[in-house]
Amino acid sequence: MEMQVVQRARETFLTGRSRPLEFRVQQLKSLQRMITDRQGEIATALKQDINRSQYDTPLLELIGLENEISLAVSKLAQWAAPRPVEKSLLTISDQVYIQPEPLGVVLIIGAWNYPWALTLQPLVGAIAAGTPPCSFFPLFLFFHSCVIFSVTLDCKLACIETETFSRYLFYLCDFGLCVHRRRITWGKFVNCGQTCIAPDYILCESSIQNRVVEGIRQTLLEFYGPDPKSSPDYGRIINQRHFNRVMALLDGYTAALGGQSDASQRYIAPTVVKDVPPHARLMQEEIFGPLLPIVTVSDVDDAIHFISEREKPLALYVFSSNKKVIKRMLAETTSGGVTVNDVMMHYTLNSLPFGGVGQSGTGRYHGKHTFDQFSHHRACLVKSLGMEEVNMAWYPPQNRQKAHRVRLTMRTPLVDFSRKTYIWALTATVFAFGLLVTLTAILLIAGGLNCTCWRVWQIWR
Repeated sequence: MEMQVVQRARETFLTGRSRPLEFRVQQLKSLQRMITDRQGEIATALKQDINRSQYDTPLLELIGLENEISLAVSKLAQWAAPRPVEKSLLTISDQVYIQPEPLGVVLIIGAWNYPWALTLQPLVGAIAAGTPPCSFFPLFLFFHSCVIFSVTLDCKLACIETETFSRYLFYLCDFGLCVHRRRITWGKFVNCGQTCIAPDYILCESSIQNRVVEGIRQTLLEFYGPDPKSSPDYGRIINQRHFNRVMALLDGYTAALGGQSDASQRYIAPTVVKDVPPHARLMQEEIFGPLLPIVTVSDVDDAIHFISEREKPLALYVFSSNKKVIKRMLAETTSGGVTVNDVMMHYTLNSLPFGGVGQSGTGRYHGKHTFDQFSHHRACLVKSLGMEEVNMAWYPPQNRQKAHRVRLTMRTPLVDFSRKTYIWALTATVFAFGLLVTLTAILLIAGGLNCTCWRVWQIWR
């Protein structure tokens, strides 16, 4: 069955049907109509599957998807156009450009924690790039969502699960603002901690650890009330196996906050664990649940060392009002993405590439970055049949004079013939020409006045 799906996609690609921009735009608009028409059904299905608030699904998935499609529709002609590049003296009369072209058939594997956003956002870029996608959705994780997905989209539903290797972390050097605690608490516990860029742990100085715990406790009360289990805004773990896995991570620890659970509902309370050793089991794998370990560090240097000696994280969040600390964290660490004084917000901007680095992932997507990811950037040089005298220096028999000419042409700085350069050059030329005409007119007028004055003076004498 899988091979038939791939073969059908390849046959579609070979027909060239997916290449015209008009076809791509039509497909994108159809996808947007589907999302708009089925928003209520999608939100209801996710409420049934993981108890996600019906208000969260549009905010966390669907609005971003609609924005992504609107951007692709409005910018597709620009993205797909040839991109002029610099020329050398040898190619001054030639066409030199990069042409984005469809990469070929691509496979999109959806993720269960945000099934619509994480499946359809890559799909938007694939359609925009003209690549026929084969979409696979993790069937075993959702029932109600899968029913809508299979009815709505022509895709293959498959039971696929992969290991996760990305880590996400906070660094806190101060914790005095209500803004800090709200943003941190929301980012960790939204969707019951099952967010790919939710923080896995907090690094903070030991002097503020208790304040961090108390701040989170107050915020959880504000968000979910005294009993998160009864809150309509607090979710559930996706299935029993993941429930057992997350609970096993708590073995041997006493929760400083939370820790309650109910296996019958796959409920795990928002939980914070203090003074977690760096080599504890909690720190060895991605948690992907509502457990938040706190690891204490002595200072900024210690935090930077802690981050740098481990695999590069998918996301890094720095909370500080000290600009020097922020500057150091940005300069001396690396991660797939970084947000300062907030969490996950870099993901919401389709102008920023989203992706990992090293073990936390390869590639990038969102907006034009998805289009580029699914495109082959073809190097194109269309040579003119003129200027053969310049090329003669390349042909044998060689001599010192020819070698000098070749070296001279190859060392010539590249000339930028991009559209912006053309516009600026044309503007400058028009301005210079106008200035020349104006100066000439002034000189002629001035010359005419001098002649007239001289003639009048002669007559007067």
